Amino acid sequence: MALFTLLVSPRTYALPVPANGESMIVHKFVSYYRVSTEKQGKSGLGLDAQREAVCQFLDRGMGIIIAEFVEIESGGKNDRPELAAALAECQRSKATLIIAKLDRLARSVAFIANLMERNVDFVACDMPEASRLLLHVMAAFAEHERRVIGERTKAALAAAKARGVRLGTNGVRLAAQRKSAATEYACSIERNMRAAREGGARTMREVAEHLNTLGLRSREGGRWHPASVSRIMKRIDALDAAPGSAV
Repeated sequence: MALFTLLVSPRTYALPVPANGESMIVHKFVSYYRVSTEKQGKSGLGLDAQREAVCQFLDRGMGIIIAEFVEIESGGKNDRPELAAALAECQRSKATLIIAKLDRLARSVAFIANLMERNVDFVACDMPEASRLLLHVMAAFAEHERRVIGERTKAALAAAKARGVRLGTNGVRLAAQRKSAATEYACSIERNMRAAREGGARTMREVAEHLNTLGLRSREGGRWHPASVSRIMKRIDALDAAPGSAV
């Protein structure tokens, strides 16, 4: 599994100047990003949404990013050398680990417990108010829910197979048609998205603004937004990662 680390120069975010001239405490952060495929990591497309979320979060207060770590692997694995390196950097620099979404640290009670044992503060941009107790509860519920859904699905499929039922014929056909149409659209707009990135667009919002300036419509027929750009980029990444892809 390919793994890599990106170390960046500290980036300073809009710091207000105190009227009394006193020095301000600037919090240090170590950012951690995870993508699921090597091609997502190389293209940078899979990282844009996470980086944008972190930037927007820090823009609301005081803080600098002193290091950035990117890891490529499955969210179900607890063995993450880049996360371990990020935690070590947090301990060394007395910094806070910052992530875009809580699910980037995996939905595992054991994993969350191990993270907290390192005594490193961390914040998730999508849930900055989360306490350690709440994180444990959320991880436990997600793990339980995943296990129950898996068991129910297996039982239902086994029972249907035993009755000789052929499941999902129409659903499979419709899903294939929708997927084909979505893939065709993603391929048609990919060139414009890559041109936007080559022209300096670094975030989903900037790519959306580029497409809107060109007068291009989203697949739904409306204006482009960061979320619609993200959906298309994820589909493009999936195509790039597919076996036999020529990209």
